[in-house]
Amino acid sequence: MGKALIIGAGGVAGVVVHKCCQNSEVFTEICIASRTKSKCDALKKQVEEKGTKTKVTTAQVDADSVPQLVELINKEKPDIVINVALPYQDLTIMDACLEAGVDYIDTANYEPEDTMDKVWGEKYEK
Repeated sequence: MGKALIIGAGGVAGVVVHKCCQNSEVFTEICIASRTKSKCDALKKQVEEKGTKTKVTTAQVDADSVPQLVELINKEKPDIVINVALPYQDLTIMDACLEAGVDYIDTANYEPEDTMDKVWGEKYEK
């Protein structure tokens, strides 16, 4: 496959990054991008300490900004974008992938911001 751009640096992203790096013949390069670059750098350090053959880089990006995402995609030129960001960011990341013409994998269903808080809040108030 080649290069993957992984957007997100939370718990799910950690699993995805480690699994991609375990398959370095498929994922020869990955770029981990998130709003908080230090989280990306920490993930990079973890997989490098385990001796991955995958080349790992990191970047800072606001996943709520299609222009920032498109700029990053165009700079990194990934074969695929793997979205492990927050569910309400799905549409902006998908729009950026469509604009940049890159394949897209999503790990969650779209959910408008604050939807679950309202549902659970109502449930607990009754």
